[in-house]
Amino acid sequence: MKAFDLHAQTLLQTILSARRDVRGNRFQGTPIEDEVLRKILEAAISAPSVGFSQPWKFVIVKDTSKREAIYEEFVRENAKAAKLFSEDSLYSTLKLEGIKESALNIAVLYQKPTKTVLGQTTQKKMGEYSVVCAIQNLWLMARAYNIGVGWVSILRPKRVKKILEISDDYKLIGYLTLGYVDKFLDEPELLKLGWENKKTIDEVVEWV
Repeated sequence: MKAFDLHAQTLLQTILSARRDVRGNRFQGTPIEDEVLRKILEAAISAPSVGFSQPWKFVIVKDTSKREAIYEEFVRENAKAAKLFSEDSLYSTLKLEGIKESALNIAVLYQKPTKTVLGQTTQKKMGEYSVVCAIQNLWLMARAYNIGVGWVSILRPKRVKKILEISDDYKLIGYLTLGYVDKFLDEPELLKLGWENKKTIDEVVEWV
């Protein structure tokens, strides 16, 4: 097994620190090359999974009519969310998705088990967490190829599955937008806008 040197460690830290959640106002619409997309997906399926179950599936969404339907679902749900943040004027100015502007969308699914899964007998959601690990791998490899990723969470999973004709054998874990961007921000957008402050190591680590 390969041992990594300081250069590799520094490069990985740079990619981790440069990852961003990209909104529609950054995407350029330039197509993603098939080989690059394959490399990104290969990184995703290299993620750890409980019991080596590999419970993920990736649905690549390019069809404009389906993306339009997903966007309309977002608009409905975002209108509901806006009421919850009505006292914060910043919310209405935020661009929270890039469904139509990005090169492609990916619905990331969890395949529900049909048998007992090693390591999932007590913590039932470990399989779903494995899929989240795959999303993180995908996100980081995309960033290494200078491709932006956005995670659109203001969507009803059941509605997304209906639009994409996904069976009940699967659960939607994430709906992602991917594409080349005009630039990557030097800091997370919500940090720059003052929506939240960045937590320090001391705030989130406890020794027992």
